[in-house]
Amino acid sequence: MTLTSRKTALAGLAALGVSALVLAGCSAAPTGGSTKTAASNFLPCMVSDSGGFDDHSFNEIGLQGLQAAAKDLGVKEKHVESNTNDDYAPNIEAMLGQGCNLIVTVGFLLSSATDAAAKANPDANFAIVDDGLDNAGATGADGKPTGDGKVDVTNGKPILFDTAQAAFLAGYAAASYSKTGVVGTFGGIQIPPVTIFMDGFAEGVAYYNTAKSKDVKVVGWDVASQTGTFTGGFAAGVEAKTAAQGLLDQNADVILPVGGPIYQSAAEAIRDKKNGSVMIGVDADVYNTDTSVRDILLTSVMKGVDSGVKAVVEDAAGGDFNNTPYIGTLKNNGVGLAPFHDYAGKVDSGLANEIKDIKAKIISGDIKVTSAATPK
Repeated sequence: MTLTSRKTALAGLAALGVSALVLAGCSAAPTGGSTKTAASNFLPCMVSDSGGFDDHSFNEIGLQGLQAAAKDLGVKEKHVESNTNDDYAPNIEAMLGQGCNLIVTVGFLLSSATDAAAKANPDANFAIVDDGLDNAGATGADGKPTGDGKVDVTNGKPILFDTAQAAFLAGYAAASYSKTGVVGTFGGIQIPPVTIFMDGFAEGVAYYNTAKSKDVKVVGWDVASQTGTFTGGFAAGVEAKTAAQGLLDQNADVILPVGGPIYQSAAEAIRDKKNGSVMIGVDADVYNTDTSVRDILLTSVMKGVDSGVKAVVEDAAGGDFNNTPYIGTLKNNGVGLAPFHDYAGKVDSGLANEIKDIKAKIISGDIKVTSAATPK
């Protein structure tokens, strides 16, 4: 998928409103902090994936984190947007050519290009959102994975999020809200940062069914077989709208689109259907980043890409860079469920307290949320 134009700067960033989630790092993650003093020649940089910096999602909030860190540190930053997958390696090379000390790449799809660049440029530091830099996607001649689950470069840092935990809460909320007894989810590309949302969502629905003796059905994703509905890319368009329509046609009245701007096409499908269906956003609190969908937005599954990026940049500037993964969880507020906003008076009166209780049980370990894509 390609975007219609290459944009070299982010325009009109929507301010993220204050919500129940205060996005922060974890104890094993970088400490960050604006009190660090950066060398005047420290240059942090970023390369987006093909979703672009105006996706109202992880690319956009990743750039917000980079820019916030640069402002606090009193340094400049550089960023470049990728239009296609073929842009990843050249864009990283371009940032190296600009003298970047730290290059943050945004998205699992940049894994190979980031890993290769880190190995070829040991004097520069790299970080990547939503990938473990462990060659997990690499396969041998027998077709089996060759990655060992460990970061394979000393100058590369994964920025990861256990979004299954927050998506579990969203699945429970979706099942509670549904009037048809059917909810759905679909993704952009079948990769771990996408399926982890879908796994958690389906598990949350299953938990609701057990707790309430209900039988809410999930369409679009089967956890056991790891099969479901995907558009093949992260761009809004016909494929995404068709996928959403397919779920709506199966009677789903709550939809979780996972994959940056594909939610925009899901919104179109919901409006066309005119049956009261709603959707759930991902990555940011979409209520704040895209006001055009507020009327059909139940809630959002949030991950603190901005906070994670900001902390990593500030640590690198302060000489504290290491390759220990940053992992955002419910416990450290690195992931969370956004408020119900305009739907606060439309959901069950006890739902907010039930969500609060479930969150506490996930944090304590009383409720186990599992996904094949859970970061280690």
